[in-house]
Amino acid sequence: MGKLIELKKAGNTAIIVANRIVAECDADKGEIISNLKLQKMLYYLQGFFIAMFDKKLFEEPILAWTYGPAVENAYYHFKKFENGAITLNGKEKMIKFANNKEYNVFKNVMDEYGQFSAIKLMSMTHEEPPWKEAFNRRPNSEITYNSLKRFFLTRIE
Repeated sequence: MGKLIELKKAGNTAIIVANRIVAECDADKGEIISNLKLQKMLYYLQGFFIAMFDKKLFEEPILAWTYGPAVENAYYHFKKFENGAITLNGKEKMIKFANNKEYNVFKNVMDEYGQFSAIKLMSMTHEEPPWKEAFNRRPNSEITYNSLKRFFLTRIE
């Protein structure tokens, strides 16, 4: 019973959020997602969730890697796909949103940022204060909650 409580307290993981991101892409329409792009989508989703709800979408830290923001465990989980499209087998655990408002934020971020290539998203994040500040402080350091909150609050209309 203790492990169930610990897991419940721990909240969502980046991998179950990532699985949902991949599942929402329509491969039949040419929508595919690489690991590089997935990392940027996790960053944007986390930032907007913090700004909109003052809470994290997932628990793991986002790090300021050379190629932009990355969630280490999610990166290594999907590394086997290299630069290709990530595919799912249908048995993966996926995030379930608490309400329609949360799902709508997820969907809006997917629609807005999902249209860009991985390289374009990388370039965008390199121009944004959360990544720049963390990377300039020390490469591979954590992009903080407060840094994400400050920046993404300026992006809410």
